Amino acid sequence: MRAVRAILLVSSLAMCATVSAQQSTLLPAAQAEANSIDPEHLRATVKLISSDAYEGRGPGQPGGEKTTAYLVEQFKKYGLQPAGDHGTFVQAVPLVGVTPVAAETHFRFVPQSGSKTTTPTDLTFGSDFVVNNQRHMPTAQVDAPIVFVGHGIVAPEYGWDDYAGVDVRGKVVLIVVNEPPSTDVKFFKGEALTYYGRWTYKFEEAGRHGAVGALIIHRTDLASYPWQVVQNSWSGEHSYLRGDPNARLTAASWIQQSEADKLLASIGMTADQAIDASNQRGFKAMPLPVKLEAHIVSKVREYDSANVVGKLAGAKPGSGAVLYTGHWDHFGIDRSRQGDPVFHGANDNATGTAIVLELARAFAEKKATPPHDVYFACVTAEEQGLLGSQYLGEHPPVPARDIQLDLNYDALLPVGDVRSAEVHGAERTTVYPLVEALAAKEGLQLEPDKFPMAGHYYRSDHFSLARVGVPAFSIGEGTMFRDHDDAWGRQQAEQYTAERYHTPADKYEDSMDFRGNARMARFGFELGWLVMQQQGSVAWQPGDEFEAARKRSQGTK
Repeated sequence: MRAVRAILLVSSLAMCATVSAQQSTLLPAAQAEANSIDPEHLRATVKLISSDAYEGRGPGQPGGEKTTAYLVEQFKKYGLQPAGDHGTFVQAVPLVGVTPVAAETHFRFVPQSGSKTTTPTDLTFGSDFVVNNQRHMPTAQVDAPIVFVGHGIVAPEYGWDDYAGVDVRGKVVLIVVNEPPSTDVKFFKGEALTYYGRWTYKFEEAGRHGAVGALIIHRTDLASYPWQVVQNSWSGEHSYLRGDPNARLTAASWIQQSEADKLLASIGMTADQAIDASNQRGFKAMPLPVKLEAHIVSKVREYDSANVVGKLAGAKPGSGAVLYTGHWDHFGIDRSRQGDPVFHGANDNATGTAIVLELARAFAEKKATPPHDVYFACVTAEEQGLLGSQYLGEHPPVPARDIQLDLNYDALLPVGDVRSAEVHGAERTTVYPLVEALAAKEGLQLEPDKFPMAGHYYRSDHFSLARVGVPAFSIGEGTMFRDHDDAWGRQQAEQYTAERYHTPADKYEDSMDFRGNARMARFGFELGWLVMQQQGSVAWQPGDEFEAARKRSQGTK
């Protein structure tokens, strides 16, 4: 293996040290382990766990239990040490599942005095709206006025407060998905979506202000996915961590833009006009002369799902560990659906699960002992809002301060070998120069985020680790593939999002080509090993939003 060029690596103490060629080169035995990563191993795992037999890997469903049993079996087979609860590979994640009963759940917009419209609007569950009861009540009523609060964001660092001057306690807030558009990196980070734009934040902030309900307006370009994704994701069971203080809404809802048009007609506006108004600095929340009358019926159950966590002991136990993560869950099986009832989740995320397993197998060959401990975690309930990784971050196998880096894998399209990689968020950490050097050595072009407003950094499990201070990002394929022009890969990604993402159509096919997935797995293997053999530790770049959490985990200010 050729030596990586000398780079600068900033330590957690903000001290710079030149990395020698020896430091940035894997031992031959470690390189042999990396090279043993096999695309056909990945294929076999994806084919198996996305099959009908695994019933869509739903947490708390038989298919989910079968999946975790398989993962435990594989970790044992590789000779990993258990790193879950009570000396096992399983970390129990306590959840509450809430399934809306569509036939008995009703929404109605009722005009009040001063409305420009006079006819009530009845909405149809699924096609017009979806809702979930975060308070876990079998039956709930809402009869409350609606307030349009723009993006529903309180961001003092940007001088932005959509809730300023309005009291929404006991009311329903109407919210725009995403955040104010910007090209200024000092204002909501320019084109890149921040956490303020995520639906999870919108519901959390509405609850903090005492709202009983929230209606997020779906517009495809702002959400970065079509309505069918919302419909499929929210029509079945939605889960919450038991005791989560951020789950406070009686009606956590999405509505179609067409229904928002009808609602905002009460003040003589369209949804597009209201969204444009909310994008302007100085926007003020607008009470609407309409109330929501809702009857929400849900099936509620408590259950435990599981993260599966294993460990490979390194030469120096304790601090300096590297963690590899990927979520094993998908949406399970819905026998009430017409057609295929199984949400197979082949791409999302049987691919990432397969990579974590293959990384564990390669590391565990023990041709060389890694410099520090290596952890592997297949986490649950990502599709429910990153719940398994949230629980892992709150209950890590070692203190967060001792984890140098989390490398996550999520939904890598198996469509061929790659010429580029995506590591969005790596630039926020001091490991980025090493990432650049390794990519150059491997002949991979690092792509900028081609979909910055999609907010991918805040939509996968690495985010949960970042929130507790662990430097974390996902490794994924770029959109440049060998034997294809640069537009082809982007077309594949867009087609997947439009036609298969979060639908039963996301299934395994024999035509899948896992060479690119294997290349990304090898990249992550090499990067993790190189990080462990460097002097100093990985840190967030000064001023990053997660820097304070890292310092808290380390007991520093």
